[in-house]
Amino acid sequence: MTRKILVTGSSGFLGTALVDHLAHLPDAHIVAVSRRATPHSSPNVTTAVVAGLTADTPWQEVLHGVDTVIHAAARVHVMHDTAADPLSLYREVNTLGTLNLVEQAAAAGVRRFIFISTIKVNGESTARGDCFRPDDAPNPSDPYAISKHEAEQGLQALAKTCAMEVVIIRPVLVYGPGVKANFLQLMRTLRKGVPLPLGAVNNARSLVSLDNLTDLIRVCIDHPAAANQVFLVSDGQDLSTTELASRLKAQMGTSGWLIPVPESLIMLGATLLGRKSAAERVLGSLRVDISKTRERLQWQPPVSVEDGLKKTVEHFRVTDRA
Repeated sequence: MTRKILVTGSSGFLGTALVDHLAHLPDAHIVAVSRRATPHSSPNVTTAVVAGLTADTPWQEVLHGVDTVIHAAARVHVMHDTAADPLSLYREVNTLGTLNLVEQAAAAGVRRFIFISTIKVNGESTARGDCFRPDDAPNPSDPYAISKHEAEQGLQALAKTCAMEVVIIRPVLVYGPGVKANFLQLMRTLRKGVPLPLGAVNNARSLVSLDNLTDLIRVCIDHPAAANQVFLVSDGQDLSTTELASRLKAQMGTSGWLIPVPESLIMLGATLLGRKSAAERVLGSLRVDISKTRERLQWQPPVSVEDGLKKTVEHFRVTDRA
């Protein structure tokens, strides 16, 4: 019997890769939902347009016959947000919009609801040598993370009152073909051969490739041990900023230097230039422990960091013209 799997945010960075991944399942039909029509070449995928993600969005029509919902749509984290009340904007989409969808999914008889949250629910950084775990007390600090945490709380409360199972996945920084933001900017800078003062950064950061994240989501569709659980996900290998830049540089074949500047001097210079928060992200650590994910789901990241970075760089070379 063919199962119907609905994916929200299907035209986004994660959603596009996820729909492509799930389209190869032999016993599933994918309903790819986005705000604009985006036809898919696979006969196993049907596209649907939903105008927005709000507390009033009607979902009944697209939820008909759906077995599993994978909710990847969100108002994503915006650097330097200039909105007068950014938390209310995030809540409108990420909290109220999500809970509206969840309630309608439960009413429609959906068996399992998979929510793509964020590691920022745990916090912004970890002390060196430490790591986040799924059962840590949440510590969201910015509007994006707060809105995601509030959605998680609503999901977990609803799961106690109905038959629908809930799975929460908190990814770390996701990279892969088409990655944007700081990861893309780093590749562009390395391509130019610009010397960077990143040759002596001794932090540790967990990353997750699109391939590994989409594979875990696939496992969570059916695995009985995933029901009503929170999972963290990464590639299973942490890198320092220096190691990441070095590996990207090697994949790209560029000659730019990574100058071994002491972290204290980088922070001092960034602070004087009003870029302290940006430096903290570059120099700070954020590690996750995925032992629960490995053991409870019998899951291992199928793609190595090296192969994930290689695939990312190959796509960048072909597509980026900036």
